[in-house]
Amino acid sequence: MIEVHELTKRYGDRVAVESISFTAEKGRVLGFLGPNGAGKTTTMRMLTGFLPPSSGTARVAGYDVATQSDEVRRRIGYLPENPPLYPEMTVRSYLTFVARLKGVPRAHLAAARDRAIERMGLTDVAGRLLAHLSKGYKQRVGLAQALVHEPEVLVLDEPTIGLDPRQIIEIRGLIRGLAGERTVILSTHILPEVSQLCDKVVIINEGRIVCEDLRENLTRNASLEEVFLRSITRDTAAREAEATV
Repeated sequence: MIEVHELTKRYGDRVAVESISFTAEKGRVLGFLGPNGAGKTTTMRMLTGFLPPSSGTARVAGYDVATQSDEVRRRIGYLPENPPLYPEMTVRSYLTFVARLKGVPRAHLAAARDRAIERMGLTDVAGRLLAHLSKGYKQRVGLAQALVHEPEVLVLDEPTIGLDPRQIIEIRGLIRGLAGERTVILSTHILPEVSQLCDKVVIINEGRIVCEDLRENLTRNASLEEVFLRSITRDTAAREAEATV
């Protein structure tokens, strides 16, 4: 469903993402795990067509993110770290607006909107202004806008950041309910999130992939925390060795 090969993003002399390659299979939840500043958000933006790669390729459902970005966006639902909400709109009007932007036919707009509202547990607040919602409900609206056009792929960038424990549990439950229906990439630095939700794990450190495997394989003889720390430490040591050569 998603194939990434040697994908790179440079900003002048700085390399934010360096020659990364990984795959996400149809119907699986992939955890894209790394420390803050590791390159997770840059990668998500390239996959969703919001940021052009400097080199390399990424394909979603067979479509190239650089040369066929319109086709890719039709098939992807994207929840960025900060959901793109308009505080002066109601939940209902906002999701109608997003559905139109994403090409939902006019005859199906209301049904698509209402389906997203119900699925994300927003029925009781559908008529409220986004400005008056709690952080948890705003995150639900963010998920609803990513789902409203029924995409094949969901890309979720730090979906529980800034939430309180109860809200985190609620959002994780919503994400868990989506598993199996579509391919999900969950970008996060929170290890329990990956342990609870993901089938496969990709670990990135300072712009490079340092580990990729099924979660069950990685955690057969060690905890995910141990695997994560070992992978990051090994990569840091290798970089330091390279720098001294």
